[in-house]
Amino acid sequence: MDFGEVAVPRALYRKTQDAVQMLPITRCEGLVFLPIVGAFIYIAIQYLQDAACKEEPMPLIALPTAASLHVEQLAADGAAEPVIVLHGLLGTARGQLGAVMDGLQARGFPVVGVTLRGYGESQPKPRDFPGDFYQRDCDDVMALMDALGIRRAHLLGYSDGGEVALLAAGQQPARFASCLVIGAVGNFGAELRPHFQRIFPGDWITAEEKREHGIGDAAQFTGQWLRAMTRLLDRGGDLSLRWAGAIRCPLLIVLGRRDTLNPACYGERFVQKTPRGRLALFDCGHAVHDEMPRAFMLALFQHLDAAQEP
Repeated sequence: MDFGEVAVPRALYRKTQDAVQMLPITRCEGLVFLPIVGAFIYIAIQYLQDAACKEEPMPLIALPTAASLHVEQLAADGAAEPVIVLHGLLGTARGQLGAVMDGLQARGFPVVGVTLRGYGESQPKPRDFPGDFYQRDCDDVMALMDALGIRRAHLLGYSDGGEVALLAAGQQPARFASCLVIGAVGNFGAELRPHFQRIFPGDWITAEEKREHGIGDAAQFTGQWLRAMTRLLDRGGDLSLRWAGAIRCPLLIVLGRRDTLNPACYGERFVQKTPRGRLALFDCGHAVHDEMPRAFMLALFQHLDAAQEP
């Protein structure tokens, strides 16, 4: 048998080589191969058992909302409630918030990193933006919590994912222990229209991003988002502000002072309508967690610690 023609995992092949070198080789012709076969079978069984004990690959979870979401779950010791992490435009949970997820796990929080429909490996594709796309994503998140048996959780959302988090916290307040959003404000004024228009025609989207998210036409992709946001502005710009007063959990809105899409005055308007809301401003742009990671993680942990106090 020519082992070079057999598809053997590298780790298994190395283990087998090590085991064979330790075996006494029988000198009788015809029996010399038996110990090698036995070693191969033994190590193969060990390899499969080890693989079964490791974390399962990140699954696609089919939901009654007609979405199948790619989810990364990070386990942690202790009894802390999980943190559901939601990414922004052209992202995935791991791609945009991976360092935050790992930091939460190290702090003892289980993490559920959600890739929203149409992004990354989540389905259906292509990602589109009907007028109610934020509400659709919110419905997906709530259905995912039901599918995973999560009764109550902390919410952390960035950018578009932050807007989804504000909706969820307002519409299902009993299910969230806390909510933190980065670069999201829940309401927009007409003066932001030129800033929204800069997203089109999408020539800033990289080839790698197009491949990752299955984007065939960048102009169509960004045009749909722009139309949805334009309609929102035409209706008065209230995305989740009307739900703000229903948010029972501690809320922290994190904004960069140089974030042109989310001016601080809109964040202040939102928190003023919540019973337990706060606004934290950082000297940076939109992605506070990337631009000022240490300061952000400190604010995040203080927020979570306060939310867990009796």
